[in-house]
Amino acid sequence: MHEHAGPAPAGSGTPRGILRSRPERWLFKGIYGLVLASALVAALDVPGEEANPGQDALWVLLTALTSGAAHGYAHVIAQRATDDGTTGPSRLRAVLAEWPLAAAVLPTVAMLFASAAGWWAEETAADTALLFNTVSLFCLGFSAARTAGLGRLASCRAGVLDMLIGLLIIAADALIE
Repeated sequence: MHEHAGPAPAGSGTPRGILRSRPERWLFKGIYGLVLASALVAALDVPGEEANPGQDALWVLLTALTSGAAHGYAHVIAQRATDDGTTGPSRLRAVLAEWPLAAAVLPTVAMLFASAAGWWAEETAADTALLFNTVSLFCLGFSAARTAGLGRLASCRAGVLDMLIGLLIIAADALIE
């Protein structure tokens, strides 16, 4: 699933195109956002340190927004560098097109804010976010494969491969702790 497979289709730079991104772009950015959220929540949940889930939630959100902005702007710079005479989307539209990346971190942010509100311990919120993101990676991989026309078994294999990213983050978190 490579987003950079070729030039954007005609009309994809329109504001309506931003909100109606092609499914593969949403999946690419959604998976990226889930992996980013998982890595951040694992890194921010340090055993022995005083828990600060509200601050951690803000860092996850700020990092996702910054990553999305940087990724969108990188597309603008890359478009300029190709110098093929085509006009790409404006800087603002390119950045706004990264909304699926930021949307993918929102469940993790919500879980951390729930912890800050005292609904559960930060460790529980972090573990739940890691599990949620891992299951979501499976679902996105499965969905992408089904959309591509693959059968159920092949789609399950694709989902499991995507899910392995989340499992690797969980394993690394457990080993580092």
